[in-house]
Amino acid sequence: MSRDSANGRRRPHPVVAAAVCVVLLLVGALLVRHFVTQPFRVPSASMAPALQPGDVLLADRSTRGTAERGEIVVFDGRGYFAPSAADGDRFWVKRVIAVGGERVQCCAEDGAITVDGVPQEEPYLPDGMAPSEIEFDLRVPEGRMFVLGDHRTDSTDSRYLLGAPGGGMIPVDRVVGEVDRIVWPLTRSGVL
Repeated sequence: MSRDSANGRRRPHPVVAAAVCVVLLLVGALLVRHFVTQPFRVPSASMAPALQPGDVLLADRSTRGTAERGEIVVFDGRGYFAPSAADGDRFWVKRVIAVGGERVQCCAEDGAITVDGVPQEEPYLPDGMAPSEIEFDLRVPEGRMFVLGDHRTDSTDSRYLLGAPGGGMIPVDRVVGEVDRIVWPLTRSGVL
């Protein structure tokens, strides 16, 4: 007689134990995805060279509903960037250029985008690319953000949607999280 049987306890059947472990792992993965980090695949070259098509990145879920100038964020674009999009076009990744209350303009005499009159340095733009071929001058409403792709000639972003619902400016509460790292492919993996 085994020691466990002598104490009145039975060992669980191996299949039941394995099922319990799988369920606990799935619950843990769902909790991580909902509260900690969520993976996304980059669908286009709009954020090149920082992000390439096919890159798998992680969005930090602890930052959801927040945005600061200069951050790369994943956001839900339904009704703003993709009014009738399928789920595949629901999430977008762009760089935050200005947030609520800030005045964003293009372009200063030297071609730079300005925020509250201060020219923005944008070292992440591809070599030789102008900050924008489209002129704009607007104040971002409170609770919204003005976003652009880094590859300005290959990006649907706030500039192109100024006349669309929401004026191309996304509610900050649509932010899923800040992009903090690339995880795939391994040759490009690392912190942004």
